[in-house]
Amino acid sequence: MKTKSIKIGNQIIGSGFPIAIQTMWKSPLTKDIQPILLELKELNEIGADIVRFAVPDMDDAVILSDISKKSLIPLVADIHFDYKIALKCIEGGVHKIRINPGNIGSSWKVEEVIRAAIDMATPIRVGVNGGSLPSSLRNRTDLPEAMVEAAEMELNIFEKLNFKDVVFSLKSSDIDSTVMANQIFSKKYSYPLHLGVTEAGPLIPGIVKSSIALNKLIIAGIGDTIRVSLSDTMQNEVFAAREILKSSGKESQGVNIVSCPRCGRASFNTHEFLLSIEADLQKIKKNVSIAVMGCIVNGPGEARHADLGITGSGDNIVIFKKGEIVGKGDSSQAAAMFTKELEKI
Repeated sequence: MKTKSIKIGNQIIGSGFPIAIQTMWKSPLTKDIQPILLELKELNEIGADIVRFAVPDMDDAVILSDISKKSLIPLVADIHFDYKIALKCIEGGVHKIRINPGNIGSSWKVEEVIRAAIDMATPIRVGVNGGSLPSSLRNRTDLPEAMVEAAEMELNIFEKLNFKDVVFSLKSSDIDSTVMANQIFSKKYSYPLHLGVTEAGPLIPGIVKSSIALNKLIIAGIGDTIRVSLSDTMQNEVFAAREILKSSGKESQGVNIVSCPRCGRASFNTHEFLLSIEADLQKIKKNVSIAVMGCIVNGPGEARHADLGITGSGDNIVIFKKGEIVGKGDSSQAAAMFTKELEKI
């Protein structure tokens, strides 16, 4: 579904632009912002397009405003309860504001935020969560319809003030409710949609739930940004989102990692090796197929299609390209030899 385009810092979403990947900062903000800026840069290098920060008080609003002025990646201030924090973030130049209609308060408070956003040309995301709907909708039995109605209650305020730079998200921890709410909304409106399953859980359950819900929506042409919400690292949220987009046919650039799951025959520790190089692999923007195989049976034979692969036996490792062995060494040289060959391609 084609939506209107909205500019968030240096990122444009909607209107057929590539689906943007978001993650959320996992730690409290600190006044020492250099480590934060460094990690934001690293997140951007592995595929994050936008990062959202919780901003619970005015001190954090000041810190995030400072970070926003120096960040190469667009930042979003996540505001709950106190509309004045949103005003402070807008004033400080944060690239985008997210508010929750279930707890931000009276409509006049939303109007104050919108007027400030108009003055500063700051986009706003209205985040509707199935678990924190406005009190008037919390007892509704049809959760998807209630979520859409909550979004429409806020939309009326935005349209009254002729504010168009607004993104909506309709999330639930339930897969079907999330899918249905976004389907209903996208049929009625052309505002960009941010997709996600909220509170999806730890790594494996969270990825499974998110994959099922997001794939259904993405292949139907619904969604302009996504976040895989995990009780895990920001990096794994980004990795998971990239894989969902690739598997849904929406991202073609980047590394394709093929690795065997290991068995009693395994003589090369694929798990340990992948952990040591995964972040570097995710920075690759070219279409490259990488194979990390546990034994000579699976590689290079079964992985002969790979642009680059590695396997081993005992203390010896083998590097191969398109099934042809190009290097041999001992296990202590594995990372160095593999990285050297990776740079060549």
